Amino acid sequence: MIADAALAPRVSATSLRVASANLLLIAVPAALLLGALGFQYLGGLAPCETCLWQRWPHLAALVLAGAALVAPAAVRRPLLIVAAGAVLTSGAIGAFHMGVEQHWWAGPSHCTPTIGSGGDFLRAMLTAPIVRCDAAAWSLAGVSMAGWNALVSVAASVGALTLLRRAS
Repeated sequence: MIADAALAPRVSATSLRVASANLLLIAVPAALLLGALGFQYLGGLAPCETCLWQRWPHLAALVLAGAALVAPAAVRRPLLIVAAGAVLTSGAIGAFHMGVEQHWWAGPSHCTPTIGSGGDFLRAMLTAPIVRCDAAAWSLAGVSMAGWNALVSVAASVGALTLLRRAS
């Protein structure tokens, strides 16, 4: 059955771009969070503290992008811009974490302890975190989970912001 073109609802390019940005800002954070939780609970890879930091902005982006689904049109774009900023924030934390893993810079002292010599050696070893931030637990093609989060998050946020800019 062929539908009459006059009866088909018309979707503007602007609303299609906003809807695409909304879908992107739900799908990517959800996939990254599910992947992280899968590695944690199914794969047995316990996250370090910096890994956990990367999850919070994704959760915020999901809430904001979900709210944009039901928000009035005037509020939808600002919600999505903030959601894209949250995804970008997770990517920035992921890039920082990747740098810590690569030993390009020092990580948080409570997450990447230095055990020196002297009388506090035993104490330093006993108080060291079990999951360290400066050692990648998993990598693909030489890129750690933090690195993949950085790459995917930055690409998704730039893509969503580009769609939103073209929608205006």
